[in-house]
Order: sequence, then structure tokens, then C-alpha cells
Amino acid sequence: MALKLNLLVENPALEDQFEYVVEESNRNAPSTLFIKGPYMMAEGVNKNKRMYPLDELRREVQRYNEEFITTGRAMGELNHPASADVDLERACHLVTEMKEDGNVFYGKSKVLTTPCGMIVRSLINDGVKVGMSSRALGTLEEGASHNVVRNLKLVAVDCVADPSFPKAFVNGILESKQWVLAENGKYEETYDKFRTSISSLPRKDVDAFLRQQILKFISNF
Repeated sequence: MALKLNLLVENPALEDQFEYVVEESNRNAPSTLFIKGPYMMAEGVNKNKRMYPLDELRREVQRYNEEFITTGRAMGELNHPASADVDLERACHLVTEMKEDGNVFYGKSKVLTTPCGMIVRSLINDGVKVGMSSRALGTLEEGASHNVVRNLKLVAVDCVADPSFPKAFVNGILESKQWVLAENGKYEETYDKFRTSISSLPRKDVDAFLRQQILKFISNF
């Protein structure tokens, strides 16, 4: 049976500790803006009543470092989309490092010169506080007072204009969807998988085929 994963968005409790650093190589070259601060936190129960075990988060951050940060592909979007993919057209920053310090993982991001990146730069220049919020897939192990996150798969770290803003509404939207691991190793939404399966109906035994696909779709909930 396929592992059913929820899309989770989180903000670390240390959300006021973000800083903005402008670096200039020389006077003639354009400056580069960086955002630094706490990107993810383990062990503590967060505002969404979820707890990330340190070994789970450490393993996933290490994978993200190796596969995305060191290869220059760790892009994040401006605000959270309801998707498990990163939209290149909405990329606004590039995570350049993420390091563990106790139970907190601190990161540094380069603000891109993309249209969304220029919006982030303008917001910061105008005095708006922005921070980082993680977007990941995972399963929730229910407990009496909080849920424990397992099978974590970090998708991206997104830039949000107000990290302290309550996430109840966006969580309700994102967590109402579920993703499964496809045969090609990518994560796809359960409904999209169902829609793809019935896009090309067989010429014979249509009723039996539809019944099979509908039952498979229902079993994912």
C-alpha cells in the first residue's frame, strides 16, 4: 500500500531572529542581499501541535544539503503554494547553507534577482519583516497532546512576509490533500494520480477498469 503523505508548513518559534545582510564585492558590482535565521526546529512542540524528532530532521536536512543546497537547486518561493513542487517562476531565494545548532537548524539564503526576488528585496528595503517557513511532506503520528512527524521529505523553504501569522487556514488547505510516491520516484497528489489513471480508458472491460481505479483512489483516504 502506498505511503500517504501530508503537506506540512512550519515556522520555527525563533521567528524574530531573522537578519538581512547586504554584501558588496566592489562599488561597481550590484549588491547581494542575504536572509539568515532559524529555518527549522526539532523536538519542541510547535504552534501547530506538531513535533519533529531531531534524528528525523537531521537526516532530512542532510539529504537536502547534499541533493539541493550543494548543487545550487535549493530554491524557495514567495509564500507557500498548495503544491509539493517548486515553481521556478515564483522562486525568490536560494538557500546557500543550513547548519544544525542544538535542536535548531539555521539557514542562509541569497535573494534572487527574479521578479519575486525583487519583491522580497523591496519589502525588506521598505521595512517589512520577512522570514522563512518550511514546506515538507510527512506522516503524522497522533498523540494525546501533539502529533509526531515521521517519513519527512523537505520540499522547500519558502519566504513569507509574516512568519508569526497563524497558519490554521493554510494548513487546512494543504493538509486536506495527500501525496503518494510514484513509480518514477516523484511525489504526486492522490487526485492527480487517479485522474491520470482514467485519462486513457481501455476499449474493453471499461466498467471493471473504472471500478478498480475508483476503489484504488478511495483506499488512499
